[in-house]
Amino acid sequence: MNPRQTRTQRLSMPLARDVVKGLAVEHGGCIRPVQLRRTDLETGRTEQVLIPCGHTLAAVCPSCAERARTLRAAQCREGWHLDTEPAITLDAASDEQRMWTEHRADVQQIRDQAETDGLGDLTGELDELTSELDEEISRSGIRGNVLPKRQARRQRSTRRRQDAPDLPRREITQRTIGQTYTAPSGKTFRPSMFITLTCDSYGKVTADGTPASPDAYDYQRAARDALHFAALFDRLIQNLRRFLGYDLQYFAAVEPQRRLAPHIHVAVRGTLSRAELRRVLAATYHQVWWPPADHIRHDDGHLPVWHEPTNQYLDPATGEFLPTWDQALDAIGPDDEPLHVARFGPKFDAQGVLPGSRDSARCIGYLTKYLTKHVADCHQATTSAQDHHADRLADALRYEPCSPTCANWLRYGVQPRNAREGMRPGRCTGKAHRREYLGYAGRRVLVSRKWSGKTLADHRADRRQWLLDTLGITEPDPRRYTWEPVTPGDPDHMPPAQRLLHIVADRQKWHAALTHARARASGRTAANLSATGRAA
Repeated sequence: MNPRQTRTQRLSMPLARDVVKGLAVEHGGCIRPVQLRRTDLETGRTEQVLIPCGHTLAAVCPSCAERARTLRAAQCREGWHLDTEPAITLDAASDEQRMWTEHRADVQQIRDQAETDGLGDLTGELDELTSELDEEISRSGIRGNVLPKRQARRQRSTRRRQDAPDLPRREITQRTIGQTYTAPSGKTFRPSMFITLTCDSYGKVTADGTPASPDAYDYQRAARDALHFAALFDRLIQNLRRFLGYDLQYFAAVEPQRRLAPHIHVAVRGTLSRAELRRVLAATYHQVWWPPADHIRHDDGHLPVWHEPTNQYLDPATGEFLPTWDQALDAIGPDDEPLHVARFGPKFDAQGVLPGSRDSARCIGYLTKYLTKHVADCHQATTSAQDHHADRLADALRYEPCSPTCANWLRYGVQPRNAREGMRPGRCTGKAHRREYLGYAGRRVLVSRKWSGKTLADHRADRRQWLLDTLGITEPDPRRYTWEPVTPGDPDHMPPAQRLLHIVADRQKWHAALTHARARASGRTAANLSATGRAA
C-alpha cells in the first residue's frame, strides 16, 4: 500500500467500501446517498448534505427500499378501517398556475369559435398553441391537460358479451366507508375485506409452478393477460362500485404466482359476500380492441423500410405504405372479435378483517411483502424447469405488442402510433418486455384516491413531523436555503466510502437522540431503553 495515501483514499478501496456499506445497512442508512450543497441565505454558510437515494428495490438500496415498504404499510393501515369519510382538500392554485390556466381558457374559446366559423388554418395554429400551454401548465404543477384537445372518439358497441352475465347497476352514493353490523349483544362492527385474485389457467402445472406439458401451455394468452392485467383490475373496481352502489376504496399490490401469472392482493374498505364477489368476477372482462397480431407479415429478414419524406414505413416487397395506427383501428369491423379478452380465474380467496386484529397486521404483511423486489424476483427459480418456464414466457413477450406505440406492430404489418425511424420488432424499450417484469408494466401498488384522504407524500410528511416533534426540533423555513448538486469534478465532492462514513455517523446521532427522547417520554433511562430495544 502506498504510504502517501490518505485515510479517506484507503477507505475508497473495494474491500473497505464493502465493509462500510454493510455497516450503513446495519444502521438503516442509504448506501447510495446523493450529495447536495446547501447555502444559508441569512448567514452565507455552506454545508454538505447527504440525502437518501429513495430507491424502492432492496437489490439497489436495502434501507431506502425498507423505508418505502413501511411507508406503504402505514398508508394501508391508516385507510383500511376508516369509520369517517376522509376529507379531501385541494391545494390552492399558485399565481403562475392561475395565469397559465386563464390564458389556456382564452385560447380554447378562440379555437372553438374558429372551428365553428370554418377557419381550418387558424384552428391548426391554435391547437399547437394549446399544446404549448398544456406543457407550461404541467410544468407549473397541474397534472395533465386542464382542457385537452377534442379528438374524434372511435365508437365501439357497449353491448355486453354473450358469455358474460349481466350485473345490476345501482346509483353510486358518495360514501366510501363500509356498512356497520350490530351483534345481538349490541356491539357494533365495521369489518373490511382482504381479497386475493389471479388469472385463469393456461394449462396444467406441477407443484413448482412449471407446466406439466410446456408445448401445450398457452404462453401467448399468459403474456397478453399480463400485459393487460392492470386494465382488467380497473374494470373489476368499476363493476364492484356499480354493483355495491358506493364509492368502493381499495389498496392493492401485484405480484406473480409461482406459475408466473399475475396475482393481486386487495384490501377493500367494506364487505360483500363471497357469492356476490363470485358473481362480479364472472361478469368482469376487459376487451382489447387492437389490430390483429396473430399473423407475421414481416419477419426479421424482411422488415418495413422507413421513408424519410413522409415519415412512414413501406412494405419492402410492394413499396406501399403500411396502414397507420388509426387506419388499422378503423379497419376493425363491428362483427370482428377483439384481439384479446382478459378475465380473472374462477378461484379466489376472500376473508373479513376487523380493525386492530392480528389478521389485519398479517394481511398488511402480505400486501407489502414483495414490494422491495422486482416482479420476477418474488419467486426465485431453483430448478432448470423454472428457468425454462420463465424463458418461454419472456420469448412470448418479446414480439407481443405492449402498447399502441410498440415497435412490434411493424412485425404484423401496422405502423405504430407516433412511428419514428429506427424502430425494430423485438427491441421495444417498454419495460413489459423485460424479463424482470414478466409482462406486467403497471404500478406495483394500486391505491384509490379516497383511501386515506392523503397522498403518499402526505404520509411521508406525517412521519417526518412525528420524528421532529419527538426530538423537539423546529424545522426552519425552507426558503432560507438554496440547494445545488455536488458533481464529481467539484473540490468538495466526497468519494463513496467517505459519504458512507458520514451516513453511519448521522444514523448513530439520530438513533441516540431518538433513544433519549423516548426515554424522557417514558420516564426510563436511555441506557435501559436502548438495551430493551436491542433485546427485542
